[in-house]
Amino acid sequence: MSKLISLDDTIAAISTPIGESGVGIVRLSGKDALLIADRIFKSKNGKKPSEMPSFTTHYGWIVEECLLPDGVKSKDSLQPEVIDEVILTVMHAPRTYTREDIVEINCHGGAVSLKKALGLVINLGARLAQPGEFTKRAYLNGRIDLTQAEAVLDIIKSRTSRSLDCAVKQLKGDLSGEIGLLRNKMLNLSVNIEARIDFPDDVAGSLRLKPGVNDIIEKLERLINSFEWGQILREGVSIVICGRPNVGKSSLMNALLRENRVIVTPLPGTTRDTIEEQINIKGLPLRVIDTAGLAGEKDYIGYLTAKRAEVMIAEADLVLFVFDGSRALNNEDRSIINKIKDKKLIVVINKIDLPLMLNLDRIEKILKDKKIVKISATKKIGLELLEDDISEMVFQGELITDN
Repeated sequence: MSKLISLDDTIAAISTPIGESGVGIVRLSGKDALLIADRIFKSKNGKKPSEMPSFTTHYGWIVEECLLPDGVKSKDSLQPEVIDEVILTVMHAPRTYTREDIVEINCHGGAVSLKKALGLVINLGARLAQPGEFTKRAYLNGRIDLTQAEAVLDIIKSRTSRSLDCAVKQLKGDLSGEIGLLRNKMLNLSVNIEARIDFPDDVAGSLRLKPGVNDIIEKLERLINSFEWGQILREGVSIVICGRPNVGKSSLMNALLRENRVIVTPLPGTTRDTIEEQINIKGLPLRVIDTAGLAGEKDYIGYLTAKRAEVMIAEADLVLFVFDGSRALNNEDRSIINKIKDKKLIVVINKIDLPLMLNLDRIEKILKDKKIVKISATKKIGLELLEDDISEMVFQGELITDN
């Protein structure tokens, strides 16, 4: 049977990613954090962590005391084993992240030294923290609310400055503040209604409910509608590049990434699988997926890659439908149009640096009301216009679903 998790436990964890780096941090939180630190930290001035003022850092060593077989401390002739040279930070409750005593041990960022330091504190009574348990304690101890707790993870996972700004505002309590104001307005309305029901002769003046209720409804709808916008900032927008073989899909992928990520050749069918990368356009995190050509499959592998591309298109928030402007519309293009015409898409006319052979009037008639952008992926022409159209669709809420 697994041991029950208790808030009385002192917890510990490596708070920095495992790997080679200049600094790695072992964090302790709980009632015994300082006592455990006393056992393993030897400061240069001889002070124990429990004697140190809050919010101070101290230079010293993490050591493992040598023990005799009976568990008694070793004789003075046996020196404790030095694990690492460290900077130790002491924070006394309640003015800490978890509102408990916290000790942070800044070791060198090697995996071995960090694991040894963590092993020491675990052996001395600390428990390995569960994922997110430091933030969980901050919530349970009343330092932050649930929306702020969610914002901590959003800050950690932010991929653009815009998503970081949104997460920081939530951590500061902006969302909690708005919800609190709305709650107070509803309580005031409720109190006024009940007062007029219970004491109709004692309450002077008429109660105008409609303006107040409409104001609350409007603000609540705005908060609800902001959910998907926040989801876009957290998770990004999935964009699939599709079209028939050899229209320049992979060239467009490379142009958006500003690097030669995908192999490009004059031969049709060079891309045989989906290729996915993350990019940042105007502060928006975008997940861009290059696909194999959707038509002209001549073998079983081509059939499988086309089917995978169709799945990606079905799940995409936005489709970039690429045409080769130097070639006339053909049956392969028409077949793809029938498959994706109901998707949210931008029509991309590529290779405009070559003589135009594609009938643009025909394209506009078939794909009416769809944005059309003319580019040359290899010559880097028109890319800013395409990026503007993508960001405009996101900011105007065109990619937000109704369900």
